[in-house]
Amino acid sequence: MSLITPDLLTRFDVPGPRYTSYPTADRFVEAFGETDYLQALDQRASSAIGKAAPLSLYVHIPFCESLCYYCACNKIITKHKDRAETYLRYLTREVELHTAHLGLGQSVSQLHLGGGTPTFLSDDELRELMHMLRRHFDFVPGGEYSVEVDPRTVDEKRLAVLAELGFNRLSFGVQDFDPAVQKAVHRVQPAQQVFELVAAARRLGFESVNVDLIYGLPLQTPESFERTLAQVNALRPDRIALYAYAHLPERFKPQRRIHAAELPSGGAKVAMLSRSLDAFTEAGYVYIGMDHFALPGDALAVAKRQGRLHRNFQGYSTQADCDLIALGVSSIGRVGATYSQNAKTMEEYCDLLDQGHLPVVRGLALTRDDLIRRAVIMALMCQGQLQFESINLAWLVDFKKYFANELAQLETLQAQGLVQLSDTGIQVSAMGWFFVRGVAMVFDRYLQADRNRTRFSKII
Repeated sequence: MSLITPDLLTRFDVPGPRYTSYPTADRFVEAFGETDYLQALDQRASSAIGKAAPLSLYVHIPFCESLCYYCACNKIITKHKDRAETYLRYLTREVELHTAHLGLGQSVSQLHLGGGTPTFLSDDELRELMHMLRRHFDFVPGGEYSVEVDPRTVDEKRLAVLAELGFNRLSFGVQDFDPAVQKAVHRVQPAQQVFELVAAARRLGFESVNVDLIYGLPLQTPESFERTLAQVNALRPDRIALYAYAHLPERFKPQRRIHAAELPSGGAKVAMLSRSLDAFTEAGYVYIGMDHFALPGDALAVAKRQGRLHRNFQGYSTQADCDLIALGVSSIGRVGATYSQNAKTMEEYCDLLDQGHLPVVRGLALTRDDLIRRAVIMALMCQGQLQFESINLAWLVDFKKYFANELAQLETLQAQGLVQLSDTGIQVSAMGWFFVRGVAMVFDRYLQADRNRTRFSKII
């Protein structure tokens, strides 16, 4: 940590995108709608490559039984379980509208159920959802089929149902094991409960178990988080996702229940991040990048070693540039050179489907410049390096001329030890991984033109 000076910390303690896409979702426009999205679907359906390439599916289940104060997800807090039954009917309509253009039986190699709380659905409702998806899509053997799990909503019997339905990866939302922190964010779940569930998942044969952690929550200290890190290492999940809490109460109403005075300082957050990196790597985890760790044998670590790592709206992924069909309220997808997002409220989502329309309300058709910059940003975010020639050959540009201004900016980062520049490319340093979002931001044309970055979480 001694290499990270107060000056460097101050410079990068600023908001910045997570780059699960480029351009980022805040650049989507309402001028992009259903007609544009249908055109992208039809282009995929008529393309030989599109027909052959497998799809990725994301299904958003927005319901939660209780409110977690830190949460910035699109969710509906409700105790009324009957709402899920209605929602499944609308998801079925949305899928049918997709297959009317794509055709039945499109191959799927990746499925992620997110939320909200997907395990809000009953066992029978989960069965109904998976059977519906399998009627319309062909799930290929060996794919990644994952579901987010609130430990408070499942037991071993429920995990067995998920295994029976074909899920092979679980992601448990832990955030922090400290009881005081859990109480401060309104998410109390005993550590023993999580340990028992992870043991059950291993008995049931799940290929990968992920644990989500958040640093920067109220009442956290470097010392308290050190205890959580030790417990996580004892738990030894296959993957760990470590996120920085973004306190944006003006955007996310639940966060107004968090007392800003109880939040750790920027310096304390950096200490937590630094210690997390050390603790997990000392325990044998591979640092995938930014917020992901994995055991050496996990598919994510293998993809990292082989240079096959990718990044999509769910974070780091082993799936190579799949078109992503997004289903449900507020879901964000990618088809061809377009991004799209569904209506954010249940009322608008259902109303559009009742009228026979796909519920796409905003999105973006990427320009050639967007595509070039996306390739650069994703190479830096995923591989931590970039060869100029690869961009020159793929896009028929002269990298050094095209990005002359950006390369000049990188010279400052090089002087700070975050990157190494050469005649042939860019290499992010080991220390630069603390600030890899800051390196990528140099190539973000929209962000360079718009210095109002408060819409994003902070880099640290």
